[in-house]
Amino acid sequence: MAARAHWTSRLGFILAAAGSAVGLGNIWKFPYMTGENGGGAFVLVYLLCVLGVGLPILIAEVYIGRESQRNVVQAFEALDRPRSPWMVTGWLGLVTAFLILSFYSVVGGWVLHFLSKALLGQLTSRDAAVGGYLEQLFHSPGAMVFWHTAFMALTVVIVARGVAGGIERANRIMMPALFLLLLFLVVRAFGMPGFAPAVTFLFSPRLEDLTWSAGLQAAGQAFFSLSLGMGAMITYGSYLKQGESIPRITAVVAVMDTVVSLLAGVVVFSVVFTFGQEPAAGPTLMFVNLPLLFQQMTGGYLVAVAFFLLIAFAALTSAISLLEVVVAYADEVHGWPRPRTALLMGAAIYALGVLAALSFNVLGDVKVAGHNFFDLFDDVSSNLTLPLGGVLIAVFYGWVLGRDAVLRTFDGRGPRVLREGLLWAVRVLAPAAVAYLLVKGLAGLWA
Repeated sequence: MAARAHWTSRLGFILAAAGSAVGLGNIWKFPYMTGENGGGAFVLVYLLCVLGVGLPILIAEVYIGRESQRNVVQAFEALDRPRSPWMVTGWLGLVTAFLILSFYSVVGGWVLHFLSKALLGQLTSRDAAVGGYLEQLFHSPGAMVFWHTAFMALTVVIVARGVAGGIERANRIMMPALFLLLLFLVVRAFGMPGFAPAVTFLFSPRLEDLTWSAGLQAAGQAFFSLSLGMGAMITYGSYLKQGESIPRITAVVAVMDTVVSLLAGVVVFSVVFTFGQEPAAGPTLMFVNLPLLFQQMTGGYLVAVAFFLLIAFAALTSAISLLEVVVAYADEVHGWPRPRTALLMGAAIYALGVLAALSFNVLGDVKVAGHNFFDLFDDVSSNLTLPLGGVLIAVFYGWVLGRDAVLRTFDGRGPRVLREGLLWAVRVLAPAAVAYLLVKGLAGLWA
């Protein structure tokens, strides 16, 4: 077996892990969920959940990867015993990454479609049809498959080039570019009349607006935003060299992911409030409402291009990590050359994604358990395999590996209160919260 690949530096891991975490969930889902749930109170619960639920499981995943130096399936054997029953956790991660990327690539295609329209000036052309561009795309099977193909091809090409030469190099370019684009958009938002109302909406919690449902959604967003439960952080952690401080580097990743969400919220709501729109617009906020508002802005062309380029980078860095979960397993178990593995696994995921892409038109009447293919892949992964994987990872790290793992996580150093806090969070708080998400998700899945 060839020597295992590693990140060339700590920064390489941080940028790659942050790239995995920062995705459409930060720039698309977080703003519209915040808008639907009243703003500041939702944000407060979200931040608490990142600290108490997301970060402990992130630490657990990176530890499992670093200590095992194996892919997501074999990692549990390496840390427990051969043919360990905990391997099912790795298989869940593998299936989850496969499913998510199949429909995530379709959404990534939507982003590339809108980026192309922004570059051509069509989002700021004063055309009344701008608000219907997404619906037009849905009714064009050829365009849906074309943009899905383009997005998946970019993902395969990067992963095929390897850990250091492909994934790390791409993230070293795209993640700084993403932050620069986001900074540009924040500076642009600062001059808008809606900037102050946006900051107030996001950071002035009104606890009377908080509902149990909103709190549950905040916990789910904190979990999903960090790319947990899908094997990505175990896989990326396996490319870490021994001796890296897991608490420190995972905290940096969590902070970067959270900052992107909050700044994206500031940008989106500055535009929304400037033009007197409703913040609770829901999932259409990014693809329907914002393009209509870009038309009315001074310098709207530049803002539209920067915004959709930002989203494209975020989507692509996350897609890379999902494909790497599957490729790392096939590469290590079967010993195939990486380019071949990336092409074969990418093609299999792509084929499943074509079903998702055609769910909006040609296959719209084909239902499985009452779901079209796109919704089925989304619902099964989001409501079943992701949270179940998160619960099992927390239990494995907290109860099977236990105190010794926590001590090794901190390299035998650090305040005892932090070690005990992590152990309590990963044994009780995190699995309980994610298990509740699982129960609620299953109830909704089979309703």
